Amino acid sequence: MVMPMPTEGSEPLLPRKQRDGSDDGAASSHDHFDGASFSGAVFNLSTTIVGAGIMALPATMKVLGLVPGLILVMLAAVLTDASIELLVRFSRAVGATSYGEAMGDAFGAFGRGLLQLCVVVNNVGVMVVYMIIIGDVLSGKSSSGGVHHHGVIEGWFGPNRWNGRFSILVIVTLGVFTPLTCFKRVDSLKYTSALSVALAVVFVVITAGITTIKLMRGQIPMPKLFPDVHDWSSTWRLFTAAPVLVTAYICHYNVHPIHNELKDHSQIRPIVRASLLLCLVVYTTTSFFGFLLFGEATLDDVLANFDSDLGIPYSLVLDDAVRVSYVLHLMLVFPIVFHALRFNMDGLLFPSARPLSSDNRRFGAITAALLTVIFLAANFVPNIWDAFQFTGATAAVAIAYIFPAGMALSDRHGIATKGDKYLAVFMIVLALVANAVAVYSDACLGTF
Repeated sequence: MVMPMPTEGSEPLLPRKQRDGSDDGAASSHDHFDGASFSGAVFNLSTTIVGAGIMALPATMKVLGLVPGLILVMLAAVLTDASIELLVRFSRAVGATSYGEAMGDAFGAFGRGLLQLCVVVNNVGVMVVYMIIIGDVLSGKSSSGGVHHHGVIEGWFGPNRWNGRFSILVIVTLGVFTPLTCFKRVDSLKYTSALSVALAVVFVVITAGITTIKLMRGQIPMPKLFPDVHDWSSTWRLFTAAPVLVTAYICHYNVHPIHNELKDHSQIRPIVRASLLLCLVVYTTTSFFGFLLFGEATLDDVLANFDSDLGIPYSLVLDDAVRVSYVLHLMLVFPIVFHALRFNMDGLLFPSARPLSSDNRRFGAITAALLTVIFLAANFVPNIWDAFQFTGATAAVAIAYIFPAGMALSDRHGIATKGDKYLAVFMIVLALVANAVAVYSDACLGTF
């Protein structure tokens, strides 16, 4: 029997047990939660999308050239919209209130568990990278050659015990991450998500302003519009940008939790498209102005380029403004990504337990354990950027493309069109190629 997803006027907080992040909507009666708003949902989904990956986009322009690079950033947004449409449509067909339930219907308990495992691997990797970046930017980092890059706080106050990497991350974890990760509803993070998006816009505006000033002064040469392809090695290098582009818009694991809390459930598709459009604007402007500003000197993490004289007045102040605004952005992205991690981890460990939102002891224990693991990894294994770029890319493409496409090919309820089947095959092939490139580049080329 086909069960429709709830529509406007139905109970927005679904009481049934949900395992990959959607049971947080089961609020108690004294909460008086009337449902999430359109704007709050857009900010929460946008914050899920825009994370550390934005820093790698200017480097993809260096590899691909400005014209094909920007075109592919736009096509990635279109493909993400198509994959989410498949996910929502097949979830509606079975009345699934979570990504895990939809996977369970299509592929049984194995499919549900595999989805939860991929979310855990992806989100732990992403959040460790966030914490590493925060530590590097605020407290500094020593390169393998012995050169020390001063952090923002270290530059302001000089090296002290209280502003070393360990101390800074303790302060951030206890003062920012711990309180924000204790919220049980996604909608509770709508204001921090709005601020997070605003901080990403601040980064873009400052970068665009610096680039415009240098253009007016004639300090920026003509950028590379197309890739330089002259041998097999340079041809292969083009494909190393694939994992960054394929995973740029990953947000699928938070679509159901946001949908379940909506006041009007029919708004989920407009919310997804508004979020993707907002992120597309941020991505294209960052890619364009970031590559235009630094050209062939663009680093894999463009934030690292803002550690030197930019050649304009108040350069050091602008450097600090860019780095601080983006670090604050990452701090506010952390809890929205952590939300999905916690519930998927709970689903793996306690598949038969009552909903996590109604068990404060289990909720607190899982939260504390995950924060501890992420904190220790960021402090004591600070050279894992490459490894987690790899795990994030491989798990993320499965979440975003392989699993929704698999649902369409499985088509247990006979709702997939011929176009859906062709799209599903294309997405799976693209995801597998991106995975192969991630493995090769990480193991052999060292590009990520």
